[in-house]
Amino acid sequence: MQHINFILSLADSNLILSQRNAEWCGHGPVLEQDIAITNITLDLLGQARNFYQYAARLINETGNMPGHIATEDSLAYRRTEREFKNILLCELPKGDWAQTVLRQYFYSAFCKGLYFQLLQSQDQSLAAIAEKSLKEVNYHVRWSGEWVIRLGDGTAESKQRIKQALQFLWPYTGEMFMPADFENNNGIDLASIKKQWLLDVQTILEEATLQMPAEHIFMQSGGKSGTHTEHMGYILAEMQYLQRMYPDANW
Repeated sequence: MQHINFILSLADSNLILSQRNAEWCGHGPVLEQDIAITNITLDLLGQARNFYQYAARLINETGNMPGHIATEDSLAYRRTEREFKNILLCELPKGDWAQTVLRQYFYSAFCKGLYFQLLQSQDQSLAAIAEKSLKEVNYHVRWSGEWVIRLGDGTAESKQRIKQALQFLWPYTGEMFMPADFENNNGIDLASIKKQWLLDVQTILEEATLQMPAEHIFMQSGGKSGTHTEHMGYILAEMQYLQRMYPDANW
């Protein structure tokens, strides 16, 4: 079950962040970037689907849900807030454009290191999902990193906005590297991922003429164990409404 929970945590983080980013659809600063963030949203949703489909297969094979057939839909739409294992960073409000692109950079830079390690996983199905996802994540890192630099080294207002985003989001980044019980035996080394992540983030922030925040400040956590912020309930209420009102509805 620990391995299944690990896969679910990957799916949950991608799903919740895709839901947040989707709020920008039709509201981007310019049409080109509106399309870009929407495409990234679809990439995250596609990755979530791959993880959910694999988790559902394992659940059904192991009989962890007696009397129920797990599907990607049931895992996304029928689980409660406390059952979701996404990191808190992904459920925070989208905020302004600076907050959105900085969060995307933080998360994508983390996924880049994580998926690279998962390429060596003994679980060949998981390694295959990571390989496919990594191609998309490399673009996400490049796109969001360029925006962080553009805002930080831009106008006085853009720099102020990205500085505020950095101050708000930084205390939520540490959870990515705090190992949950279900992550301990899955062949990943969060310490080495963190080391590379910090180097990558420092490089981008320096190019953006921004100061790297102190690493050893209090970091928020709890998402991986099902303890979420007040925002999570609202996300699920909107996202799961149709399925809960009309169970098993078909179009």
